[in-house]
Amino acid sequence: MQNSPKNLVLLIAVNLNRNSEFDEDVAEGIALTESAGFYVAQVLMTNRPKVDPSFFVGSGKLDEIKTLCETLKPVAVIFNHNITPVQERNLDRELKVRIIDRTQLILDIFAKRVTSNEGILQIELAQQSYIATRLVRRWTHLERQRGGIGLRSGSGEKQIELDKRAISDKVTLLKKRLALVVKQRDTQRKARLKSGLPTLSIVGYTNAGKSTLFNALTKAKVYAENRLFATLQTTSRHLFIDETNEVVLSDTVGFIRDLPHKLVAAFRATLEETVYAQLLLHVVDVAHASRIRQMEDVNSVLSEINADTIPQLVVYNKIDLSENVEPHITYSDEQEPLEVFVSAYQNQGLDLLRQAIIEKLEWIKNNNNQQQDLVYEPWKN
Repeated sequence: MQNSPKNLVLLIAVNLNRNSEFDEDVAEGIALTESAGFYVAQVLMTNRPKVDPSFFVGSGKLDEIKTLCETLKPVAVIFNHNITPVQERNLDRELKVRIIDRTQLILDIFAKRVTSNEGILQIELAQQSYIATRLVRRWTHLERQRGGIGLRSGSGEKQIELDKRAISDKVTLLKKRLALVVKQRDTQRKARLKSGLPTLSIVGYTNAGKSTLFNALTKAKVYAENRLFATLQTTSRHLFIDETNEVVLSDTVGFIRDLPHKLVAAFRATLEETVYAQLLLHVVDVAHASRIRQMEDVNSVLSEINADTIPQLVVYNKIDLSENVEPHITYSDEQEPLEVFVSAYQNQGLDLLRQAIIEKLEWIKNNNNQQQDLVYEPWKN
């Protein structure tokens, strides 16, 4: 990342109610900001028992932010939190600089990284849905009145109403185009299901090493890098576990704390690969200090997309970064494989993972016979 003033930003992080994982949250905020192409000039941290309804931060901290903006001249002030449209409008008016919250930051990352036609449609839908809630402050011309002879709008109709209508029309068009993509994906999925092969999906927190594991198992060349949201589209490959066992394995987009609901909805077709799986390989960065909360965040998103009832095999990855952790499998009292400890990067424990997959699928078959014929119906809530 170049220290160019063109992409200098000020990052704001508020520790609410003495969050014990605040340092990890700040580190993730910095990583997200850098992934979006910005350079963090300074991180301004503060403690508050609760957010201020008008500015998210208190008046004293707002004055400090003003001073820093005058000194640093950032292109944006980024909040490592989700803020309301009212707070964004007030901050924009006071600071006179672009305000970006956590949701917008994640959307920006996706917009810059996505390459597939499907992904472009998905992220554009998420962005339009997000902008629709922020029209109250996003453009200075919104308060102008519009009307008169020759205009289709009625006399006095505000520009903001026209913008809302334009966004609504665009959202409708995007949904229609995505519906065609969903239909094509359903056709491909049905073809895979007809093959009778078990379907597995790799899920996990962003940057847990999912794509590295996928490549190590399938010998694929899916893009993998040590950064947040390196993978933004689903890739499926046949995996020959041994001479007699074959499965279809899918690599999916990573999850993150407070993953925007609009993004989850927009990536419906992609995430449905997870919903239709018979087994989830939940990849966890065993060396990460917040791994337990990251697992909870992943399970929260899985619940949101109705995939929380699908059996999981937890894959603790990156044991090469942890001390005194060797490749091994842990079992329940009923001999169900629960966890596998591996290093995808170092190719450690992958044979044990293959063994655990076979044993897990066999355990599912013997203990839950209806699983084989189960047809999931996602997004029915």
